[in-house]
Amino acid sequence: MASGKALDKLFKVEPPPAAKKIRELINSAFMFEDHVLHFFYLGGPDFIVGPTAPKAERNILGVLGKVGLEVGKKVIAIRRRVRSIIEKQGGRVIHPVCNLPGGVSKGISKEDRQEYIQIAYDAVEFARFALKAFDDIVLANKDYVDLIIGDIYKHETYYMGLVDENNKVNFYDGKIRVVDPDGKEFLKFEPKDYLQHIAEHVEPWSYIKFLYLKEIGWKGFTDGKDSGIYRVAPLARLNVADGMATPLAQEEYEKMFTTLGGKPAHNTLAYHWARLIEVLYAAERMLELATDEEILDSHIRNIPEQTPEEGIGVVEGTSEYD
Repeated sequence: MASGKALDKLFKVEPPPAAKKIRELINSAFMFEDHVLHFFYLGGPDFIVGPTAPKAERNILGVLGKVGLEVGKKVIAIRRRVRSIIEKQGGRVIHPVCNLPGGVSKGISKEDRQEYIQIAYDAVEFARFALKAFDDIVLANKDYVDLIIGDIYKHETYYMGLVDENNKVNFYDGKIRVVDPDGKEFLKFEPKDYLQHIAEHVEPWSYIKFLYLKEIGWKGFTDGKDSGIYRVAPLARLNVADGMATPLAQEEYEKMFTTLGGKPAHNTLAYHWARLIEVLYAAERMLELATDEEILDSHIRNIPEQTPEEGIGVVEGTSEYD
C-alpha cells in the first residue's frame, strides 16, 4: 500500500474515490487479521494463559486450553475469511499486486461486495468478543492490571501516527502527527516531508537503524522530552489521536485511557489492549467501506499523463511504519 501510494505521487496522479476505498478495504482487512494473529498467537498468550504459567504453555495451544477449542476455531475462521478479501481484491494474501499508479487493477463485483459485508459484520462481532474476553480474563484480574499500569514496563517517549483531518486514527491516509511525553502536539506534517523531521542513528552493536526526531536529536536510549526517541504502532496511534473514527472503537478507546489514568499512556503492555481496539476499528471500517455504494464504481484508475519525478507514500504498519 505504501509503495502504491508512492507511485501515485511519483506519476502525479490521484486515484478515483472507488480505488482509494478498495485500497483501504484491503489495508483494513490486513490490519485486522494481522492484529488478531499477534494477539492470539504471539503476544496475547502471556495474558490469556497467564504470566506465571510455564513458558511452554504460553502459546496458541495454551490459549486453546484456556478459552476452549470452539474459540480457537473462531479465531482461525475469521482470519481465513478476512484474508479472503485481501486475496480476492489484492491478487494474493502476502504482498498484494493490485495497486497501479492512479488506482487499482480490479473493481468489486456486487456478489463479492455482499460477501465482504457479511465478513465485515462478523469481524465486528468477533472484535467485540475478543475485547470482552480481554475484560474477563485480563482486566478482571488485579495482578494483570497492576502489571499493565505499573512502572516496570513504562517508558515516557514521544509518539507518532497517522491521523485524519479530525485527528482521528487512520491506517491508510492522513498526516503524520507527533505528540510529546505530556501528550501535547509536537509536530504534524505531510508524509512527503518526513526527511525534514526524522533521522537515522546507527549503533555499532546492531544492524538496525534507530529513528529519532531531528528537532530533538539523538540523546541515546533515554526517556523524556529531551530524548528524540519516539514510538509507533497501536498504543502510539491511540496516544497521538484525539479519538477513533468509528463509534464502537471510540467507546473502547475512552475506556482504556480512563483505566490507564489518562493520555498519553506510557505502559508498554497496554500495546496489547490498544491492538484489540484497533481490531474493532479495522472491522468497523471494513463494514463502512463495504456498504459504501461508491466502492462499486467501475472507474478504478486514472491513467498517468505526467513525467514521473519523486514519490513518497506512507501507510500504518501493524508494528512499525511501512
